[in-house]
Amino acid sequence: MANQRRHAILIGIFFILAAVSSILGLLWYAPLLTESDYLRAGAANANQIVVAALMELVLVTTAVGTAVTMFPILRQYSERIALAHLCFRFLEAVVITIGIVGMLALLSISREFSSTTAADEQSYRVVGSALIAIHDWTFMLGPNFMLGLNTIMYSYIFFQTRQIPRPIATLGLVGSSLIFLASLLEMFGIIEQLSTWGALLAIPVALTEMSLAIWLIAKGFKTSSHTAKTSSSQQLVNSI
Repeated sequence: MANQRRHAILIGIFFILAAVSSILGLLWYAPLLTESDYLRAGAANANQIVVAALMELVLVTTAVGTAVTMFPILRQYSERIALAHLCFRFLEAVVITIGIVGMLALLSISREFSSTTAADEQSYRVVGSALIAIHDWTFMLGPNFMLGLNTIMYSYIFFQTRQIPRPIATLGLVGSSLIFLASLLEMFGIIEQLSTWGALLAIPVALTEMSLAIWLIAKGFKTSSHTAKTSSSQQLVNSI
């Protein structure tokens, strides 16, 4: 039980760090993602871009952290779902890392463009546009598509086992479905990635993670009947 309490606190901390780092990372990438003259703006704000990349590395760490700390909790109910959640969390981390490499590569191109006299700007912009596209697609596939799959898996288990209040688990099921829908709509170009509709569809899953984080840090997981039976069986096996 003490180990499970520690896991609950760690999961809550990881969720809070994930929310903060993802927002800061996106905001501090602005010179490369929102400026029309991003080739010059990137080099002029190089330190800010590097810090943004570090924020996204924190996001990667939280994805791995939640994967590892949630696994023993989810496995008590379903080993298959627990393994699937573990794998998709790691895949989410890999996808986000690809986007980070793309942004750092764009920063290098921006520095080279700024230090080169009579540079062929069009050629640099072609490469730059490709790297921005890589970031946009990884941002959609990682924090949206994979996030939807991961959230629906742990929300389903928590709803069934009542290890957290059912309203939070229900919000997780709804939020994961909406963020997954948002990613599909973005894939087919029906809505923009950074748009009002995209933000509205992302609100429920954000509320899920924050409410879950606060609950886990303050209260931890409840002991479900299924978990109690599993613990009793394990103790019996160990004694034999």
